Amino acid sequence: MRIVVLGVGNILLTDEGVGVRVVEALGERYRLPPDVELIDGGTCGMEFLEQLENLDALIVVDCVRCHQPPATPVLLTGEQVPVFFKTKLSPHQVGLCDVLASLELTGRAPRETVIVGMQPVSMELGMELSPEVAARLPELLAMTVAELRRCGATVEELA
Repeated sequence: MRIVVLGVGNILLTDEGVGVRVVEALGERYRLPPDVELIDGGTCGMEFLEQLENLDALIVVDCVRCHQPPATPVLLTGEQVPVFFKTKLSPHQVGLCDVLASLELTGRAPRETVIVGMQPVSMELGMELSPEVAARLPELLAMTVAELRRCGATVEELA
């Protein structure tokens, strides 16, 4: 089994960096099995093509425009995932969309792709998450851990 948790976003634009912050917290607070890889994708592009080939599951953690109140966590699965890429929130989504489309064309797409995200409060210049998003970061982290466990990964919280 191969699972990648890909945190994407620009940490210089407040809540846009929430995906990267979740991946950082996951690596600091949990013990993960060797078949789970954490990737800080930043504003990723085609350079991640090989790392995302032939996965059992890809969990993308990102800031998402989901027409919900600010700081609302969201889980997109199945047919909802392509909709995420139709409403561009930031330039990095174009790169990720291209990567996934290329994997699909070559027959190497992940068997399952899930988006764990949060509606942003702020996209202003700044390295800190907005207070509202920061307060809900543990919830987004818990959702990511739940997805890993659903995929069959043994995830242990560090003491």
